[in-house]
Amino acid sequence: MAKSTKKSAADKDNPFAMSAAMMAINPASMQAWQEVMTECSRFVMDRLQQDFETQQAILGCKSPAELVQLQTEFYQNAIKQYSEETMRLMQMMSDAAGTAVSEAQSSTKRRYDDVPL
Repeated sequence: MAKSTKKSAADKDNPFAMSAAMMAINPASMQAWQEVMTECSRFVMDRLQQDFETQQAILGCKSPAELVQLQTEFYQNAIKQYSEETMRLMQMMSDAAGTAVSEAQSSTKRRYDDVPL
């Protein structure tokens, strides 16, 4: 009697199994992925805190001019922070790609003229 080769839905959707597979294939890539995810989490937490503080400040506004000033500062700051975070993440990914390429290169190089005939 043949055994079933079908994987259960739990095996297919298990994030820990996927992480273990990625770690086995390329530990440097997994480390880079973890660093990117940590940075993304840090950024989101900082932005949520600033959003909360801005909401509190909006509730304390006494005039429409004060509200407009607060919103203008908030959006200018948000645009600046999102741009900086994008650049930071792009640099992290670029560094990770460079590391992966350098690890993938062979340590034993041959020249075109040293092939035995």
